[in-house]
Amino acid sequence: MAASLDEPERFATLFDRHAPAIHRYVARRLGRDAADDVTAETFLAAFRMRARYDVARASARPWLHGIAARLISRHRRDEVRALKILARTGHDPVAESWTEGADDRIAAHAVSGPLAKALSGLSQGDRHVLLLFAWADFTYLEIAEALDIPAGTVRSRLNRARRKLRSALGELGPVLESRMHGGSTV
Repeated sequence: MAASLDEPERFATLFDRHAPAIHRYVARRLGRDAADDVTAETFLAAFRMRARYDVARASARPWLHGIAARLISRHRRDEVRALKILARTGHDPVAESWTEGADDRIAAHAVSGPLAKALSGLSQGDRHVLLLFAWADFTYLEIAEALDIPAGTVRSRLNRARRKLRSALGELGPVLESRMHGGSTV
């Protein structure tokens, strides 16, 4: 990162290393169309803020996901609105874009409406923590760093989010656990 201050083209290495993971995470949160834009915005913001990057950090990954999470927050109204529509209609274009096989689409359709409704009922902070944990495979410490919150807050938010989802989903809980971690439900 520090080298890119004198040689901006070296920032491309950071992009090449982390853009696919950022894009996947954002796509799962906002859909593919928004993911392209938010991923680009994430790296543009990171490039502009690179002078403020703490080179003592072991990895830029949590820092970049933190930037992406803040940009996702800007899209929160649209995200919540889409989740509410999904809960009413059962149609999930986002899930269709990341589930590939017919069996996965059928299983995702069975879970998507209730899951979307349950996710839309979480606070923004709880939703960020849960999805960074489940979809970006972040550790508690990486989530804390990405969102600039204490690790204890990460634990309490994740625990609260899980409790609320289990309560809201009832029997779909085991299916949810599999879907949230990208596994097959069939």
